[in-house]
Amino acid sequence: MSVELLSLDNLQEIASQYGYWAVFIGIALENTGIPLPGETITIVGGFLAGSGELNYWIVLASTIAGAVLGDNFGYWIGRTGGWPLLLRIGKFFKISEKQLEEARRQFSKNAASAVFLGRFVTLLRIFAGPMAGIAQMRYSHFLLCNFAGAALWAVTIITLSFFLGRIIPLAQVVHLIAEFGFLTLLVVLVGIIIALWWESRKPKLKVEE
Repeated sequence: MSVELLSLDNLQEIASQYGYWAVFIGIALENTGIPLPGETITIVGGFLAGSGELNYWIVLASTIAGAVLGDNFGYWIGRTGGWPLLLRIGKFFKISEKQLEEARRQFSKNAASAVFLGRFVTLLRIFAGPMAGIAQMRYSHFLLCNFAGAALWAVTIITLSFFLGRIIPLAQVVHLIAEFGFLTLLVVLVGIIIALWWESRKPKLKVEE
């Protein structure tokens, strides 16, 4: 799919033409694990609701339904065949099975937070569902965290784009929300680095004691 096809103008045209279905399918595919601009088309949906072209509540319902469904697909893909695929990818990038096992264990410890809050983090939104399946997160627990996270994320994104779109251009709305997503990703990465550094320090601290 060309970058031109995924331009903001084209996404706006798609959302205007197909309305709620465009929002539903866009976010569902992204949450399945396909790197498509689902968040952007959701922002466009909120923007069009703010201009009166779409209904706010139906955009919200379409977004929540698409996010929940997409993450469920991603979860079961990860649970049924994600681990062997991850091992093959690990071999290609010279990552040992032991390292991947440790990464899966660490994700399992924080799976609920990752699924619930991961939608606000760039990239994690795409991979949280499949990773929860790979980590064998209990499905009932995943379903609860998934729905709660989808609802909170959808209300936040659509409400922001609904009101911001009335005072600033769509491109600026998309840019501001994207910056927030990258900022949260940076915070998460720094947190992981600090946690790993602290874990590596523990044996040394025990020896010194």
